[in-house]
Amino acid sequence: MYDYIRGSIAELSPTQVVIDNHGIGYRLQISLQTYSQLQHESSECKVFVHHVVREDDEQLYGFADPDEREIFTLLIGVSGVGPNTARMVLSSLSSEELRQAILGEDINRIKSVKGIGLKTAQRLIIELKGKLVKGTGSSLKIPALTTNPARTEAAAALQMLGFTKAQIDRALDTILKEKHDCCLEEMIKLALKLL
Repeated sequence: MYDYIRGSIAELSPTQVVIDNHGIGYRLQISLQTYSQLQHESSECKVFVHHVVREDDEQLYGFADPDEREIFTLLIGVSGVGPNTARMVLSSLSSEELRQAILGEDINRIKSVKGIGLKTAQRLIIELKGKLVKGTGSSLKIPALTTNPARTEAAAALQMLGFTKAQIDRALDTILKEKHDCCLEEMIKLALKLL
């Protein structure tokens, strides 16, 4: 629904930020990672948003960069991990530390986060290891964040055909490693051969 909110910081605490955008204050739940980045912002900032709707509640979660938001989205997709637990993970570990812990299968590092037990740590590793790939520097590179619009359309088409997101990501990543400039039709045909 919302992608980002740009405005001035009206209030900032380690757990929340209020962004004033043309006279409307948006209260967003944030991690310590985002808090530390927003502290250095001047009068105007841009916060990426994830909107969580439940039967009795609506919350906006804010992130200083789209990578952190993508990790949050992956975390809440894991059974037993809700938005507040995901925010706690991102407050305890930086994106890079979490990536290294998952890729290195460091259960103890993940268990060190308050609210994460052994089974949840194991589930995080099992479910997210294939979705995270090694990045450069401190940024986390996630296949879903690719800027290739043909890839996005191909993934949507394949999902409508009944393939799972994990299968689709694997197939499209394989294709794009070999052919960077692949067109939409060719990408779908090659993916169907792999699936």
